[in-house]
Amino acid sequence: MNEKRFSIDRPLLILAITLIGSGLLFFLSASLSLLDKKEELSRIITTQIFLGLVGGSISAYIVTKIPLKYLKSIAFPFVVISIILTALLFVPGVGVKISGATRWINLGFISFQPAEILKYAIVIYYAAWLAYSEKKEKTIWNTLIPILVVLGVTGGLLLFQPDTDTFLIISITCIAMFFLSGAKWKYILGLFAIGIILGGILIAYRPYIFSRITTFMNPNHDPLGSSYQIRQSLIAVGSGGMTGRGFGQSVQKFKYLPEPLSDSIYAVVSEEFGFIGSIGLVIVYILFGLRGYVIAIRTNDTFHKFVVVGIVSLVVLQSLLNIASTIALFPLSGLPLVFVSHGGTALFFSLISLGIILNISQYQKTIKLPIHRR
Repeated sequence: MNEKRFSIDRPLLILAITLIGSGLLFFLSASLSLLDKKEELSRIITTQIFLGLVGGSISAYIVTKIPLKYLKSIAFPFVVISIILTALLFVPGVGVKISGATRWINLGFISFQPAEILKYAIVIYYAAWLAYSEKKEKTIWNTLIPILVVLGVTGGLLLFQPDTDTFLIISITCIAMFFLSGAKWKYILGLFAIGIILGGILIAYRPYIFSRITTFMNPNHDPLGSSYQIRQSLIAVGSGGMTGRGFGQSVQKFKYLPEPLSDSIYAVVSEEFGFIGSIGLVIVYILFGLRGYVIAIRTNDTFHKFVVVGIVSLVVLQSLLNIASTIALFPLSGLPLVFVSHGGTALFFSLISLGIILNISQYQKTIKLPIHRR
C-alpha cells in the first residue's frame, strides 16, 4: 500500500460550492431585513463578500498548493498565537463587548472573533498530539491528561467571555477525535462524567444557560422574553410550508425574528424555501460530513486523518446544532451556520479550513491488487 497524489476531491468540492453558493443566496435574502439601515447593510455585505467569500476563496486555493509537511510544523505556533489573540479580549480597550459578551477584537479597519481562529487551531494542534502519541503505550498521561489540558485552556478562555457554545463544539470535536484514536472506554466515560459535572456547575452559575434549558423544555415560557426568539423561529419555519414563500419574501425577518443574518438565518431559509429547501440544506451538510470522513479514511498519514476528522466534525456539528436549536430540537445557541451566517472572518477561516481538507484529499491510499497467473 502506498500514497499517490491525485487532484483534489471533486465530490467534496462540489458539496462545498453548493453550500457556499446557497449560503450566499440565503445571506443576501436575509440582508433585506436591513434595508432601512443602508450604511450598515453595505458594510455587512462588503465584509461578507470581499473579505469572507473572495478573500477566503483565494486563501483556500493557496492553501491547497502548500506542501502538507508544513501543516504539522505550524500546529504549535498556530495554537499559541490563537490563544494569545483570545486572551487579548480581556485587555481593557481591546476586547469589544456586544450583547453582554466580550468576543470581538476591533482593529478599526476590521473586527473579528478570535474564537473562529482558536477552534481550528485547537483541532490541528490536538491532531498533531494524537499522531505523536499513536505508537506510544496508552496511559493516562499521554491520552486523558493532554485532552483535559487542551479543553481546560480552551474552556478558561471561552467560558469567561462567555462563549459557552463554541466551547461545547470544540469539546465534542476533541472527544470525537479522542474516541477515534482508540482511547480506552474508562477514559472516555471519565470525560463524560467531567462534562456532566461542569455542565451542572455552568447551569447553576450561568442564568442565561438555565434560561435556555427552561425555554427548550417549555417554549411557551416567557413568550415575550427568553422564549421570544424560538417562538418566532418556529413561526417562520411553519410559515414556509412545503415550498416556501419564495426568495426575499420572508415576513419574519423584517420585524419579528431576532438575528436573521446569523443565529436565526435557518428560520429565514425555511420560510422562503420551505421544507424542501431547508431539508435539502441539511442533506448537503450531512453529505459534506460523510465525504470528509471518506477522505480521512483514505489517507495514510495519521495526523492528516485527525485534521480532516476534526475540521469536518466542527463544520457539521456546529451547523446541525444551529439548525436543531432553530427548530427547538436543542436549546437555543449562538452558533452561526457555517458558510451561510453573517461573519466575514468566520467565512474566511471556514474556507481556509476547507482548503486544508482539499489539500489532504490529494494524497490517498492506493492498493496494489495481486495478479494471479494461471
